Amino acid sequence: MARKIRASVKSKPRGPQKTASKKSKKSVAAEKPVRRKPSRKNSHQRRKKSGADPVLAMIRPPPPGEGKRGEQGHLAYLLRQAQAATRLTLERALGELGVTTPQFVVLTMLRAYPGLSGADLARVALLTPQTVGVIIRNLERDGAIRKTPHPIHGRVLQWTQTRRGTVLLDKCRRHVQAVERRLAAGLSASAQATVRRWLAGIAADFQQA
Repeated sequence: MARKIRASVKSKPRGPQKTASKKSKKSVAAEKPVRRKPSRKNSHQRRKKSGADPVLAMIRPPPPGEGKRGEQGHLAYLLRQAQAATRLTLERALGELGVTTPQFVVLTMLRAYPGLSGADLARVALLTPQTVGVIIRNLERDGAIRKTPHPIHGRVLQWTQTRRGTVLLDKCRRHVQAVERRLAAGLSASAQATVRRWLAGIAADFQQA
């Protein structure tokens, strides 16, 4: 009886080969250089080093006094621009004394018109009643103003300067006079009168409208 001989077939191990292939793929990937996208910050720095963008330079607005911010501009805008520049200069000058521009305006109006009420102060100082209320409390706390009842309407409070407030306002005026001289520089007495009349007329005209 013929003996059947079974040939033993060795199975190839699959596990190690898969592992080896994975390792080889990782090693190949590790050898490839990684390309990084340039960041926006780096590209912006390169543009900055190479020089200003000509397109941005073309749309940049002119400084005050030129173009539409100069004699070619609208009157309403030029008034606002002049007022903003003057206010900033006043704030810097009065900041040395620890006084704000609205506080200076309130003290000035109380010297010109003693005995004003809070509502009247808000009207002539061109401020809101809420803002004037805060200013009055701070000035009263510092001893710069005092309140007295109205001789006829007892519920209405009148505000006047104290001696301390007078001294403080005199110090502020010395700082503000330098700004006033800059505003009037190059204007004759008649030209100043014309400008004052023009500005006052604008306020009176628009108040009636």
